[in-house]
Amino acid sequence: MPAPPSSSRTELAPSGLLRSPADNFFEPMAIFKKPILRSLTSKTREMPTGLWTKCPSCSEVIHNFALEENFQVCPKCDHHFNLGSRERITSLVDPDSFEEHDASMSSVDPLGFKGVTTYADRLRSYKQKTGLVDAVTTGSAKINGHSVGLGVMDFNFLAATMGSVVGEKITRIIEFSTKQKMPVILVCASGGARMYEGMLSLMQMAKTSGALALHAQARLPYITILTNPTTAGVMASYASLGDIIIAEPKAMIGFAGPRVIRETTHQTLPADFQTAEFLEKHGLVDLIVERSKMRSTLGDILGYLGSK
Repeated sequence: MPAPPSSSRTELAPSGLLRSPADNFFEPMAIFKKPILRSLTSKTREMPTGLWTKCPSCSEVIHNFALEENFQVCPKCDHHFNLGSRERITSLVDPDSFEEHDASMSSVDPLGFKGVTTYADRLRSYKQKTGLVDAVTTGSAKINGHSVGLGVMDFNFLAATMGSVVGEKITRIIEFSTKQKMPVILVCASGGARMYEGMLSLMQMAKTSGALALHAQARLPYITILTNPTTAGVMASYASLGDIIIAEPKAMIGFAGPRVIRETTHQTLPADFQTAEFLEKHGLVDLIVERSKMRSTLGDILGYLGSK
């Protein structure tokens, strides 16, 4: 009887190559199958928005909490970000000492201005966006125990343009301070006159200046703080009339913009033209004070002037 086939017999593999039964020992087992890699996109987390701010001066990325703690000033390069009127008042006055005046005074549309967007629609939009009634907040307060009349402009509301309400509220706080024999401090920021109100806006320059003239006749101090930017009609009126003019570092201050002046005069302007440092060098600004030191500086000045 023929012998059974040996287990070591070679066979022809489907590929045409000779294959030995011993080769089966090296075949991969099921438990070593290649794992299937699943996408990890479902586990990634998105960075929450609104937590960080990039400094436009040094490109440092700063946590918003750190900015708030530092009065909206970059801790790396000292760039002064825009500061809202509420935050500004909190940083300047003694706690719980501010009493707002004319809080409900609101602008109207006397000319029925119409354009891409009507003036009435713009006012409504900015009121909702900022929670403010207009571009200036006025009232009485104490700074290091000294009573003052205070006005703070907010660039977030229509670029702090000066309309009838802005002029009226500033005039009223000046007149109130004159009657109460108090100093006046105005924190200025503005893109100029409010074009939607035409000549009524430009009239505020004369009205506020007239009130300040009476305040000066009473021999009462008037201090202005110029922030970035303070330009046009505001700079041409009450912003530049202070007995003491203080500016924040690197604030843009002037009447017309540098491009307009350059194209009008056909001259090359200095690199630091219309900055607080340039104006201090030429005698138009008395002091440049960092935001963190503003309250103590005002307290020292008011104490020196003998304010109550």
